[in-house]
Amino acid sequence: MSKFLNDPEDAVAEALRGFARCHADLVQLSEQPRFVARRNRVPGKVAIVSGGGSGHDPLHAGFVGRGMLDAAVPGEVFSSPSVEQILAAAQSVADDAGLLCLIKNYSGDIMNFELAMELFDLPHAEVVIEDDIGAAGGGETVGRRGVAGTVVVEKIAGAAAERMAGLTECADLARSVAEATRTMGVALGGCRVPTADRPNLELAPGEMEIGIGIHGEPGRRRAPVAPADDIAEELVYALLSDLAPPPGEPLLLFVNGLGGTPPMELQILYRAAVRMIEGRGLAVARSLVAPLVTSLEMPGASITLTRMNDRFLQLWDDPVVTPGLRWGA
Repeated sequence: MSKFLNDPEDAVAEALRGFARCHADLVQLSEQPRFVARRNRVPGKVAIVSGGGSGHDPLHAGFVGRGMLDAAVPGEVFSSPSVEQILAAAQSVADDAGLLCLIKNYSGDIMNFELAMELFDLPHAEVVIEDDIGAAGGGETVGRRGVAGTVVVEKIAGAAAERMAGLTECADLARSVAEATRTMGVALGGCRVPTADRPNLELAPGEMEIGIGIHGEPGRRRAPVAPADDIAEELVYALLSDLAPPPGEPLLLFVNGLGGTPPMELQILYRAAVRMIEGRGLAVARSLVAPLVTSLEMPGASITLTRMNDRFLQLWDDPVVTPGLRWGA
């Protein structure tokens, strides 16, 4: 598998330099220590910081800007950012209004964010996102993984912060959105980290992994590749069984690409998912179809459902201006 690389060890640094130059109107890059910050910081606003391993673009750096994140802290590919990075990002963007850390549920991310916050001397709160129901038993280590539902939490909490909501309100809101969000994914193959010589997941021809993680972690089962409608039905059934939304409650349906799936196929999955949801008497109030939480070039997709309410809907609809997500402005 060929890649557009120079020195594989420099892939993250070079990609971030290109990203920052391309979106210089919205973000600025600190290289030592490494983080991406919003260019036009709003004084007196709760600052929101997230981060994690690189390779999931546009998550997280692509969501720095108006209505979402104030800073993103990228580690190496599929590796957690350091305590030094997280602390520097927090100190760069936060003021007395406080800091909200949105953390995907991975051991390294949680440990390093918590250690950084022990050294941070302004008001702060942390919310852990664990939306993935893909792994049997919820995962082998810290429980359910944080995956594509992170986008939903970052968007809604970011909109509240942009409205100048206080730290407690933003944290409570983020926690409520996270609790109302579930995701499940499927992959038709793996991806290759720039410094590796083989894919992180090896499937036989015509085989798929149901419940895949965004780093290639195993899911619930392997099976022969099925028609798109059948795949979407299995994912949606699992999500609805877990969330148990009552009739009439609005839902957000987000079909996410994992990096190697073309938009046409994501729309086919969306068509099947929305048909199944509405066929059960439920309402899809908002939709999103895009590769927003990827796994390098992995051929695969995930489906995210969020139980919405009037407050969530209003904040979801608020303007957002970031490199990776933009509407209403």
